[in-house]
Amino acid sequence: MAETHVLFVEDDDVIREATTLALERDGFVVTAMPDGLSGLESFRAHRPDIALLDVMVPGMDGVSLCRRIRDESTVPVIMLSARADSIDVVLGLEAGADDYVTKPFDGSVLVARIRAVLRRFGHAGGTRSGANGSSGADVPDERGVLSFGDLEVDTEGMEVRRAGAPVGLTPTEMRLLLEFSSAPGTVLSRDRLLERVWDYDWGGDTRVVDVHVQRLRTKIGQDRIETVRGFGYKLKA
Repeated sequence: MAETHVLFVEDDDVIREATTLALERDGFVVTAMPDGLSGLESFRAHRPDIALLDVMVPGMDGVSLCRRIRDESTVPVIMLSARADSIDVVLGLEAGADDYVTKPFDGSVLVARIRAVLRRFGHAGGTRSGANGSSGADVPDERGVLSFGDLEVDTEGMEVRRAGAPVGLTPTEMRLLLEFSSAPGTVLSRDRLLERVWDYDWGGDTRVVDVHVQRLRTKIGQDRIETVRGFGYKLKA
């Protein structure tokens, strides 16, 4: 199996070196950079499998770097933030990050989160069963395409079209849409989406879900996914 290449951008020398060693002990190949500009150059040169970006790095901050990476690639991105309640967390997710980890973090926790992200990216092309069984879901046509008004979800080719035009989704956004489209009209809780899409087996930060739902709405239509206050979200059938 090919080794997983991690781009790690962190300006703190101690954290950068200690985390690099911890990741390498777990079998990852790590390219560590001290600032955003060198991180972007490394990303373009090496095309890593996943990027870990500290929010506060010099030259180009982590949020801006995430946005530049997302303009060029759907590679998974995890943001590192010193404060769980920081606006930087939301800004990073809105910029296209798939997840975040709060500093200080335990090396084993970081490795677990990296592997969880990589698992769901590796399985992004797989079929998904409904969160509540197949009840209520449209039946795909012979091409494996689900239709919701002008929205078409190709469950085999992992492609989405809106009014005939292709819609570019990240793998996380695609998995989120597949979860919704497997049970249209069914309310899916944030905790359920964290479990099914983010592979969390414990209660995580639901801001991750909320920001990704909003990102998905901007691409497939603001009124396509309905908020059910106090319960979660549902895809309008």
